[in-house]
Amino acid sequence: MTTNRLDAHGIFGCSIFNMKKMIFAVCAGAVVLVAAGCVSTVSDTHTFATSWNTDSVSGRYARTQDQVYAAAVTVIQRNGVLLTEYIPHDSTNSVRSLQGRVSGDKVWVRVEAVDPKTTQVDVQARSSWGTTDVDVVHELEKEIALQLAR
Repeated sequence: MTTNRLDAHGIFGCSIFNMKKMIFAVCAGAVVLVAAGCVSTVSDTHTFATSWNTDSVSGRYARTQDQVYAAAVTVIQRNGVLLTEYIPHDSTNSVRSLQGRVSGDKVWVRVEAVDPKTTQVDVQARSSWGTTDVDVVHELEKEIALQLAR
């Protein structure tokens, strides 16, 4: 059997396999980067996300916006750290938001007056890896309701 000098597989077979493996690894890395991205938060900001599952819970209460916002601040401070309080710049004064950290998760709370006697609160949480944490969201939303009942 004679070897043809133009047969690249006989000479470079191993390096071609390694090159194909490297190209596959680069393409797989690009897919991971494209799949991970940013999502909007309930407070009209953006955060890193690796999953797009449900990450927020809403509740409506027959209370004023100030009462619900005060309850939300108390709950966040009791369970973690309050980082930011603000009024989103693209809305009216009927919307107030806050951001905090609870159990290592980033938490956003939006309090919006539906009418003078009804207020809606939206709670959202994401872990530092960008995954959803619905258990923390439900817990905080329930605690806001219980704080309002006191």
